[in-house]
Amino acid sequence: MVMLREPILHPVPIEELRPTQITVGMREVKAKRKAWRAKAEAEDEKAGEFLGNHMVPAIRGPRGRYYVIDHHHLSLALHEEGVRDILVTTVADLSRLDQDSFWFVMDCHDWMHPFDEDGKRRGYEAIPKSIKDLVDDPYRSLAGELRRHGGYAKDTTPFSEFLWADFLRRRLKRKDVDRDFDHALERSLALAKGREADYLPGWCGSIAE
Repeated sequence: MVMLREPILHPVPIEELRPTQITVGMREVKAKRKAWRAKAEAEDEKAGEFLGNHMVPAIRGPRGRYYVIDHHHLSLALHEEGVRDILVTTVADLSRLDQDSFWFVMDCHDWMHPFDEDGKRRGYEAIPKSIKDLVDDPYRSLAGELRRHGGYAKDTTPFSEFLWADFLRRRLKRKDVDRDFDHALERSLALAKGREADYLPGWCGSIAE
């Protein structure tokens, strides 16, 4: 495995990027689309600067394909807004590995999250082959909104939002999230401050003396 210490940037067609997870929160994708549209319509220079400041970290895998390990929501949002290319920075080069060895190494480094919209772990083959085929997980949207509303702090733990999504999935019914997202968010804020959530990354509840 070759670990790259310096950021080497490559413009890559978004359609050619490979995901390393199965789901995203589509509400978050829609919010990023709206934010991008505002920049693109306001001034081309701002849009270009935004893309330059949001490089997508990726692993170079078998056949030289780039596997995204962050910014899945942004990549999908830009694709749906008609952006063709995005800058990719290569974190590691695993292109010499066969497919099974590649996924094993990705798993060991926490560079993948093969869990479906029901929170069930799936085989590597269940991960979509394209960014555009990512599936909606409403609990991932809920976890994203929860962080933006101060429910927990941003954390460097890999896939921390998915850990929060799993926590919420076990406590809120899917039909309630789908029917009234704002009310589900209120309930999530209360749950996030409780001691049941204190094991989660970014927890910022109170500790009794």
